[in-house]
Amino acid sequence: MLTMTGIGKSFPGVRALAEVSLSVRRGEIHAICGENGAGKSTLMKVLSGVYPQGTYDGEFSFEGTVCRFGGIRDSERAGIVIIHQELALCPQLSIAENIFLGNEQATGGLIDWNRTNHRAAELLDRVGLKEPAVTPVGELGVGKQQLVEIAKALSKKVKLLILDEPTAALGADDSAHLLDLLRGLRADGVTSVIVSHKLNEIMAIADSITIIRDGRTIETMAVGEATEDRIIAGMVGRDLEHRFPPHEPKIGTEALRIEDWTVHNPTRPDHVVVDRANLVLRRGEIVGLAGLMGAGRTELAMSVFGRSYGRDISGRLVKDGRPIEARSVREAVAHGIAYVTEDRKRYGLNLIEDVKRNISAAGLSRLARRGWVNENEEYRVAGMFRRSMNIKVPTVSTVTGTLSGGNQQKVVLSKWIFTDPDVLILDEPTRGIDVGAKYEIYSIINRLADEGKAVLVISSELPELLGLCDRIYTLSAGRVTGELSRAEATQERLMQHMTRNQEQHP
Repeated sequence: MLTMTGIGKSFPGVRALAEVSLSVRRGEIHAICGENGAGKSTLMKVLSGVYPQGTYDGEFSFEGTVCRFGGIRDSERAGIVIIHQELALCPQLSIAENIFLGNEQATGGLIDWNRTNHRAAELLDRVGLKEPAVTPVGELGVGKQQLVEIAKALSKKVKLLILDEPTAALGADDSAHLLDLLRGLRADGVTSVIVSHKLNEIMAIADSITIIRDGRTIETMAVGEATEDRIIAGMVGRDLEHRFPPHEPKIGTEALRIEDWTVHNPTRPDHVVVDRANLVLRRGEIVGLAGLMGAGRTELAMSVFGRSYGRDISGRLVKDGRPIEARSVREAVAHGIAYVTEDRKRYGLNLIEDVKRNISAAGLSRLARRGWVNENEEYRVAGMFRRSMNIKVPTVSTVTGTLSGGNQQKVVLSKWIFTDPDVLILDEPTRGIDVGAKYEIYSIINRLADEGKAVLVISSELPELLGLCDRIYTLSAGRVTGELSRAEATQERLMQHMTRNQEQHP
């Protein structure tokens, strides 16, 4: 159905693609794997007309016809539709309005709302979304918004559906539903290309897998020939014999104690989201926090970090044996507490600012005299972090939004490490990044612990917590339900604790 040969694409100072080839059969789900920055998304943007003909080398044909797309409308007319990782929906508009935006159901220049809503309802039924077509998209969760995007693609009579990291921001249930939908579309004759870092999902759903490394095609294989080790070796150019770097902890004194911590929902004051939680973090120790979606993990972390979330917060924070107040982010930072958000693009970074400014943002007082920032010192500090964190950028003046996910995550970490915290809370620190970049992040976390910092890691991936942490707390319905050492912890025991009290506290 699709053949791409000799595809090359350059940006100023960067060769993103070099002689990439790709072949996709009709009716299959074809997965594309590669590290962040390997060129996967760039290749998909060439295919979908985001990068028009003339801006890249090589050529490709779709259904036997050579494609010379001048823009994304040309590719959609041919039946190729892309759903980007950053969803392109208008939250204020209804589901139906989003589905037919740019493709309005009009008669004589006037939109036929009955036809619009009726056709939208048919498409929603096809993707398994039960919300009324008039529901504003902003009221939907990310998983349901993904389904709206797929319904929008189906409205354009899609033949080849491209999904870029479709489950990166989804929980387990939403991911499973999306993968089931893709299987159903395959049965209906829709061909899919899925770009993903989640190897277990790829092995479960794909028919074929193509690996891209450093802008080049490494190999294409049938899923029956693939193993996770073979895929990883192709992605990173070496065997990752151990997914986690070896680490011997040097656990020291207590850094932070959280006592009887209770947090109420800011919009529903009668709803308790964190219920009398108690945690202890020690210097040199990596502590995990496990819980199902909605258990209150992020709410706990944000409320501790300067009450960034919640209302009617009660309980005590004890730092180095002394009670402290952290009623604002400024106070929390002053007490040596730092929080790396799970949503780096929205809350962690200024994507239109350069790397240098992002790194210095949380610690400007360290670079300023009499209200003026010393730019030479700012360059020096950013350059130091660029080297120590292995941030792959031509210069620290590079705009942060152009970086791969793994490098963006290193910039966020650098920003908070620059404040020299004693306690570092990392919320989903490896979400949306590949196995090679994950290994680097794990090595950085180990190094921070070895420097005497107390590290709290929140993660939805139980193997990550088991491979990285010295001790793990479990959270269920806002309550701490278990505390397991590395030796005691298994996925089964963690899941038992994570599901405890779910019926009593929905």
